[in-house]
Amino acid sequence: MSETISPLAPSKYPKMPAVEGVRIATAEAGIKYKNRTDLLTMVFDPGTTVAGVFTRSKCPSAPVDFCRDNLSGGRARVLVVNSGNANAFTGKKGSESTAATGKAAADAAGCTPGDVFLASTGVIGEPLDAGRFSHLLSGMVKDARPDLWTEAAKAIMTTDTYPKVATATVKLGDGEVTLNGIAKGAGMIAPDMATMLSFIATDAPIDASVLQELLSKGVGPTFNAVTVDSDTSTSDTLLLFATGAAAKRGVAPITQPGDARLAPFKRALNKILKNLALQVVRDGEGARKQVEVTVTGAKSARSAKRIALAIANSPLVKTAVAGEDANWGRVVMAVGKSGEPADRDLLSIWFGDNRLAHNGERDPGYSEEQTSAYMKRDEIVIRADIGIGRGKATVWTCDLTKEYVAINGDYRS
Repeated sequence: MSETISPLAPSKYPKMPAVEGVRIATAEAGIKYKNRTDLLTMVFDPGTTVAGVFTRSKCPSAPVDFCRDNLSGGRARVLVVNSGNANAFTGKKGSESTAATGKAAADAAGCTPGDVFLASTGVIGEPLDAGRFSHLLSGMVKDARPDLWTEAAKAIMTTDTYPKVATATVKLGDGEVTLNGIAKGAGMIAPDMATMLSFIATDAPIDASVLQELLSKGVGPTFNAVTVDSDTSTSDTLLLFATGAAAKRGVAPITQPGDARLAPFKRALNKILKNLALQVVRDGEGARKQVEVTVTGAKSARSAKRIALAIANSPLVKTAVAGEDANWGRVVMAVGKSGEPADRDLLSIWFGDNRLAHNGERDPGYSEEQTSAYMKRDEIVIRADIGIGRGKATVWTCDLTKEYVAINGDYRS
């Protein structure tokens, strides 16, 4: 957690309402950080369903393995998250730690370890001693309250400079339901779902299989379309919990993904996913600018996304944005290196409304003065039209500054 808040931080935070069936507690366990909370517990009422999406890293953390094993049950009663230690690349000790934490959480909540979900974030390769915090869980479960969503977001921060929260209330059939979400992430962020830690809860009565379909589809244009530094974390976890408490208010359960009543809920969920994903980008380590990269005219949507990511992940593009330099040649480079179909002589490039390149050469109407003025903005839009098809995609990133190097140069110390 940084002492300096990102200049791209929200000017105000939403008031997070309670979600019926969810209670929250945080604690100072001293796992790595001093004088701040670093442990989160969420307690869910019996009958809560769960869906999840995890990192595609081939070196996943022990908590990711634990969650994957439990997800097939489709039920959740407790979530435990610690910051400061990722419990990743910790061998047998890692699985022993998750087992001990899972048992302690289950005992505290009166459920089975199969109803427990875990997440850890922080340094890779350091054993996580569950004994440092497992004894706190019974008290946390007992004292948990429904109104601590922002405090929950603070407890899971590492190099984040601000807590990330989002909320929505929408119609579901004959009633209203609430969705609340929190996220953490500032570095080691790349779109290969999931790209950080994020937890969303709703009181909607929705089956686990339907939740899973909604979540799996929702991450494509949101969390899987953001990148800070092209590095996919070992620990990325996105979990969606549905307590079903709204059924007591007459909201009929949703058991099929094609149910027409789901439309407003799906829109709200996708909006929260995008909101949280962009908050992660705007809190990118050392970030001073948000960058939106749109590719049009590609051979296919998949090809467009790969080209967009090649642009967004280019250190040369990102440092040019940081330096407020309209160096569109670096975009040309990124398109060319992507490995995707492209035609040099059909390529056009815009920074905002300023067309810099057209038909394979500098635009005759290009104005260095206008474009340089545009580059001073907090939010930069880069568009590349490949000129060979109808595929399009948008991804989001941030600039690459000296502060990113400073933060990551001594992360373990």
